[in-house]
Amino acid sequence: MGDINVIELVLLAIVTFIFAIDQFSLTELVYRPMIACPIIGVILGDPATGLAIGGTYELMMVGNMPIGGAQPPNAVLGGIVAMIFAVKADMPINTALGACMIFATFGQYVVTLVFTATSALMAKADKAAAEANPKGITACLNIHMGGLGLLFAVIAIVAYVGGTAAAPALESFAANFSWVMAGLGAAGAMMRFVGFSILMKIMMAADLWGWLLAGFALVQLFGGLDATKSAALILVAFVGIAIALLDFRINSLAKNAEGGMSDGI
Repeated sequence: MGDINVIELVLLAIVTFIFAIDQFSLTELVYRPMIACPIIGVILGDPATGLAIGGTYELMMVGNMPIGGAQPPNAVLGGIVAMIFAVKADMPINTALGACMIFATFGQYVVTLVFTATSALMAKADKAAAEANPKGITACLNIHMGGLGLLFAVIAIVAYVGGTAAAPALESFAANFSWVMAGLGAAGAMMRFVGFSILMKIMMAADLWGWLLAGFALVQLFGGLDATKSAALILVAFVGIAIALLDFRINSLAKNAEGGMSDGI
């Protein structure tokens, strides 16, 4: 059985409580994997893995957005489990990401369950609004957010204790059933492209495909040179920013020439 660090456990529960609320309130940004996973990495003593998993998991989740009552795989629980598997069970990053999707999907049902259970608060909130009682509305919101955060914190504690305790068994399973772990690794490596493809399907305009292909070409060019390969993505990002600013400038001049600019995306 692995060692359970009480300080890690308490800090993980606290940040998970905050992340759970942040999904729908507060900043709606801190819970994203690219921010949450590095924070969890610091707590677990491996910030480098937190950065790697956070960046990769963000690509997996970037195109998944809740629509009405339909919830996508949960970014918070998936990131926590991926970090526990990678740090505590010493799983490769891609394998941990592949395995965490089961728990991320479970998180989808947890959110739906909480929303269903707290839907009774809507009547109380409507009554408070009709009575011009802001404290009553705030109380309903606090009950909902507190319940959601507490449930996520409990799940995070169970995941930490269970993942730490199961670390030797997971390592033995990985050694004896390497083909299963290889499959999870392949799935985890593939999911980042699936997530980004979902986003592109929503946002990609036909006239932008040339810029996308040019970006791939620039990555290959910069990445193939010893002097620039360590900063290839940053260099391509700077080129992209320059092109975006130039395009905005050209479009601004064109719209001003036509009689002014209008709001929009």
